[in-house]
Amino acid sequence: MAEKTAPLSLEARVEALLFVAPSSVSATQMAQALDVQPREVEKALKSLEKSYTESGLRIQRHKSAYELTSAPEASSLIERFLDLEATSRLSAAALECLAIIAYQQPITRPSIDAIRGVNSDGVLRNLLSNGLIEEAGRAEGPGRPFLYVTTPDFLQHFGLSALEDLPMLDLEKLLEDSEAPATLKNII
Repeated sequence: MAEKTAPLSLEARVEALLFVAPSSVSATQMAQALDVQPREVEKALKSLEKSYTESGLRIQRHKSAYELTSAPEASSLIERFLDLEATSRLSAAALECLAIIAYQQPITRPSIDAIRGVNSDGVLRNLLSNGLIEEAGRAEGPGRPFLYVTTPDFLQHFGLSALEDLPMLDLEKLLEDSEAPATLKNII
């Protein structure tokens, strides 16, 4: 006779779905699969996030979607284990564009160019091809330029769980700092 096993907790079932999901998944999608309310899934996700603080895993949240990822602190270990090349470095221009997009999203290329004071086409193409940003529709206005936003890969690249984890900008200090790049001052 087969031995009966205890049913899995909601946290365990949510964890299993995140583990097998090929990409980010919303709480609503998981709730439908588990036949529970989305708020119950949200509660289970918070519980899992808390339990993962000392683990090699993290739950990454981007907008209203979740993904199970490895802890950023384990990146060098994982690269060595999988015999991967070190994570590619981003140029100063790419980091500058990413900062503008991260803090101002959604934002158009002309707006990015205005803040940076230079054309950003090449940098944006590079960020798009690396999956750190994506097009999120078009702006209303002349030419209907694309709107750019960051992606879950952006969060993972910088070891963030959510956009809310971005450091707060001290705007007053930036304005007073004579060595702060003019680009940062233009964001303000």
